[in-house]
Amino acid sequence: MDLHYVQGDVLFAKNNEVPKQYPYLTEDIETEVAVIGGGVTGAIVSYYFTEANIPCVVIEQSRVGLGSTCASTALLQYELDSLARDVEAYIPMSDILEAYHMGKEALEDIKEIIIQHGNRCGYEEKDTLTYTAKGAEIGCIEEEFRIRKEAGFEVEFISEEMNPFSFELKAGVLAHKGGAQIDPYRFTHQLLEISEQKGLRIYENTAVNKVHYDEDSVELEVSYGYKVKAKKIILATGYDTGAFSTRNYGIKTVSYNIATRPVSDFEGWPETPLIRDNNDPYFYFRTTDDDRIIAGGKDIPFEPNIFNEKVAKEKYKILETHLKQMFPYIPNLEIEYKYCGCFTSTPDNLAFVGISPEHKNLWYCLGYGANGILFDVLGGKMLTKLYKGEEDSRMRLFKVDRFDK
Repeated sequence: MDLHYVQGDVLFAKNNEVPKQYPYLTEDIETEVAVIGGGVTGAIVSYYFTEANIPCVVIEQSRVGLGSTCASTALLQYELDSLARDVEAYIPMSDILEAYHMGKEALEDIKEIIIQHGNRCGYEEKDTLTYTAKGAEIGCIEEEFRIRKEAGFEVEFISEEMNPFSFELKAGVLAHKGGAQIDPYRFTHQLLEISEQKGLRIYENTAVNKVHYDEDSVELEVSYGYKVKAKKIILATGYDTGAFSTRNYGIKTVSYNIATRPVSDFEGWPETPLIRDNNDPYFYFRTTDDDRIIAGGKDIPFEPNIFNEKVAKEKYKILETHLKQMFPYIPNLEIEYKYCGCFTSTPDNLAFVGISPEHKNLWYCLGYGANGILFDVLGGKMLTKLYKGEEDSRMRLFKVDRFDK
């Protein structure tokens, strides 16, 4: 596990067996596309390239899925991290609504993968709830409801008087079928297994040490001196981009999570929608396919050594207290897992997908923000089209250099 970005007893790492170990590279190879990173992003990107019959290789410096992927909450929802009106300070409302619709598209794509290949990753379609417990923010939530409703999304306004939940709520937007939840570790392995059967080559414990760019190709020098030659490389390394670029990608924070032992019922949480409040930083809650609750939030600025034991204990205690205050009627809420990991956001809440401004054969798929996995799906599809000579006009929202002065 990448100790630089993840610390603690991570639910999705501890609660799963390793379904397969992949070899490390022991020879020089050539391919059309080399995907750097064997987490959920790399698995999604390589899935789409392999489906398009484009020869592809995945290079993972450590172990598949055991970096930031397993620390992901995998709480998937089409809306952005912030309310639409807040994001409007950075991009037009038309682009925000475009991003919402693209999020819905990605949710449908994941659903289709599950229908086609089976549910081995705890997938469950979910409603989502964004709410506030502050009277001063009722107007903001009402406006978010109107924006989504007028844009054609299936949403319901939840008022204090009509609150079906056990926690205090002044106003909320309930998006019907607006999200989903998965086990990101199992999803990563499932996609890689599907793609390997169609020709994908996967190498673990194979670090990229040097990169050489030519006019029509890229050569990677990896562990033990072996080389990978590709027409394009796609950076799907999540937060670890330093070996490929000095560009500052987003704002890093440390996010804290706790996960309970399985509970017997979810009284006070009818239908268990995904929950996110409107605080900054916000709290979020989801369930799992084995009836646990994951609670997270209380982000702080990122530091290279993210594990400060005193701070972590304080954050875990705050999360546990808040969880039990939110759901006082759920019996036997015992915390089994506590962990923290890096989280990266951007001012406009969007990812980075596209061609590097520095090297035309270096492409990016960095699914930052709370919608990271959905952005990965969109990025995998758009980059596959781009490789085939078809540019998706919506990729302009994710330009790698959009924040350059």
